[in-house]
Amino acid sequence: MSAGDDGQSQARGPMLISAPGADLGTGLMLFPRADALPSAWVGPVPGAGLDPGEVALMLAATRPCPLLPQHGEGWFGRPGLSGHRLGAGADDGPVAGRDWSPLFRAARYEHDGRTARVDAADEGAGLQLVTEIEAVPGGAIRARHTLTNLGGLPYVIGSLEVVFPLPGHVGEVLDFTGRQTAERIPQRHRVNDGLWLREGRRGHTGHDAATVMTAGVPGFGFGHGEVFGLHVGWSGNTTHLVERVPAGPGLTTIGGGELLLPGEVALAQGESYTTPWVYLAATTAGLDGLSRQFHGYLRSLPRHPSSPRPVNLNVWEAVYFQHDLGQLTALADAAARLGVERFVLDDGWFAGRRHDRAGLGDWWVDEQVWPGGLHRLIGHVRERGMEFGLWFEPEMVNPASDLYRAHPDWILSAGGRQPPLQRHQQVLDLTRPEVHAYLLKRIDALLTEYAISCVKWDCNRDIIDAGSGTRAGAPAVHDQAVAVYSLLDELRRRHPRVEWESCASGGGRIDLGVLERVERVWTSDMTDALARQKIQRWTGQLVPPEYLGAHVSAPFSHQTGRYMPMSLRGATALYGHFGVEADITQASDEELDELAGWIGLYKAQRALIHSGRMVRLDTPDDTAWMYGVVAPDGSAALMSYAQLDEPRNEQPLALRFPGLDPARRYRVTDVTPSPPRPRRSGPADVPLPGLEVSGATLAEVGVAIPAQRPLTALVILAEAI
Repeated sequence: MSAGDDGQSQARGPMLISAPGADLGTGLMLFPRADALPSAWVGPVPGAGLDPGEVALMLAATRPCPLLPQHGEGWFGRPGLSGHRLGAGADDGPVAGRDWSPLFRAARYEHDGRTARVDAADEGAGLQLVTEIEAVPGGAIRARHTLTNLGGLPYVIGSLEVVFPLPGHVGEVLDFTGRQTAERIPQRHRVNDGLWLREGRRGHTGHDAATVMTAGVPGFGFGHGEVFGLHVGWSGNTTHLVERVPAGPGLTTIGGGELLLPGEVALAQGESYTTPWVYLAATTAGLDGLSRQFHGYLRSLPRHPSSPRPVNLNVWEAVYFQHDLGQLTALADAAARLGVERFVLDDGWFAGRRHDRAGLGDWWVDEQVWPGGLHRLIGHVRERGMEFGLWFEPEMVNPASDLYRAHPDWILSAGGRQPPLQRHQQVLDLTRPEVHAYLLKRIDALLTEYAISCVKWDCNRDIIDAGSGTRAGAPAVHDQAVAVYSLLDELRRRHPRVEWESCASGGGRIDLGVLERVERVWTSDMTDALARQKIQRWTGQLVPPEYLGAHVSAPFSHQTGRYMPMSLRGATALYGHFGVEADITQASDEELDELAGWIGLYKAQRALIHSGRMVRLDTPDDTAWMYGVVAPDGSAALMSYAQLDEPRNEQPLALRFPGLDPARRYRVTDVTPSPPRPRRSGPADVPLPGLEVSGATLAEVGVAIPAQRPLTALVILAEAI
């Protein structure tokens, strides 16, 4: 970054900040003179390999757009700040709507090569704005605003968003929708004039979250195309948007922030509000290039899991609420024989919890089911060499609970009425200090008494009428999200050896805000392998495999009733944090042997899976998906060919291995643990012989895969010789 020696706002011309990254997708940011900021902001373009002078010339013709678009500058799109001051009229009566169109002028600009800060103000409106921009490991950037009220009367924020300009040739948008058991369904459309706005209003991230808003050149795919991906790192209500303003500045933008409910943030004099970090990745290498940047950031975090991800057994689909020491110890014995490394006791262990209509909030071990507590079960599990994990749902309460009967006012509600029940639950108001203290005390006591290595933290309902009684029913979603973070952070501080898993009826709370605090997410309550292929494929756009809980379920899915061969179940769980979710005491010896083979393959390859670059191949036949991971140094690759449906024709498809060293030679081996698969007609397939071939051939030609039967999968390993 070229600037004055003091790194302040003394530069005489444009300054360039380059976000470091390992691929062609590094974002380049051009900052003009401080006295022109933020209105002369020019946005990110891919091309880390370009000469800075060439980039400056290329951007010279780009029309300006600030990180905070302002109506007062003639911006007729969505303003970056929407708000107003509660003022006083001529007759001293209240008047709303003052200072609704502030015009910020930059007063100071600082940078140090990786971070930049712009201080701006509108003195007449009594508002100060600080914008921070950081280059983060992996190649992405992130930015956030802090607004401070300097005036004497309250300032009510309607919205405050970070907005980036996009080049004019961006023409398509991809984001996600979904529902419980069907998270991250991709949806794609052209960029048209006007606003494409995705709002998350569920009080947590939600199964239908946009997750990553991606804009790119028409036709972009997994491995090709110039694309920009934006994510709001927040676990409450959010906005993600793409907008094309056809006239005036005539610009396409991408942005987002927290969705604030009416009156939720009203700043008194001297008070500030800071937006969540808004992340932007840019690349010419398609969707996989974007995912590598997000994965690189998560893998750089201090709380990124440093130890090999243990094989999990979660007992939910094996026993549900029917907790019995004999059955659970038998499950533990069978799990240990298979090579399972962590045993997780799910819902049903606490007071009164024999079904989902009672007990939530009463965080004591149920003595009727567990006389003497959980010590015998935990001791049995640990004697067999496994860690023990426990399920909680701290944010919720059942009306049929001692806690609710004693404190019915401890729930979030608006207007003096009861919110509608969802899953027989209400939401505890964690913004109340007494509620926060109660949960901290009870969970801390259990983690202190028992040898618990991990906690599965669930959140099984949306927040409706999310008002707090401490604020006369005014909205409290923002403060609730802050309180959840605070509770989790304090528990982590007190119990640093405990790992944490985020679950919200499956994948309803997956975002960078919570991922900075947990080592695992439960990707979906859908464990049907065919459905999971899609969910994991697209959740990987943001989250690397080592975080994604992925379990081998029963042969007949508990959700869909479909039969899934072990081949597809094992291969699906392989590319995540591998686990088992089934009553393995009822499995045959042949089924257990095959499952043990998949567990062995996972253990042998998890270091590669959990450090490699994710690869998803674009294929003309979408009945077969080809994907995998490539070692960062190109020394190995593990690729999967999953036949999801009847193939369109008999012509073999080539499984390619992009990212290997073209000059090196590799040994290619079929490592699929399942028995040889029957052909679509005729005898069984012969396992792929050990081939020795160059990386260039594997990347450009690949390995021919004969047409497979539906619901089967192959796993192919390429290792440098």
